[in-house]
Amino acid sequence: MAIIINLDVMLAKRKMKSKELAEIIGITTANISILKSGKAKAIRFSTLESICKALECQPADILEYKETE
Repeated sequence: MAIIINLDVMLAKRKMKSKELAEIIGITTANISILKSGKAKAIRFSTLESICKALECQPADILEYKETE
C-alpha cells in the first residue's frame, strides 16, 4: 500500500512555488518539502484544506493511492 503525494504536480500546474504556498497557508517551506517528497507520515485535514483552497483543487488531485506488490 502506498499513498502518492502529487503536490509538486499541482504546484507546477498552478505555476506556484513552494515558498509562495507555504506563505499562503502558514506553514514552513520545510514542511512543504516533506509533503512533496512523500516522507510525511500524516497531514492534518486543516492543512489539506488550506492547500486545496490555495491551489483551487480537490484532495484527490494531491493524494493518490497505488497498491504496491
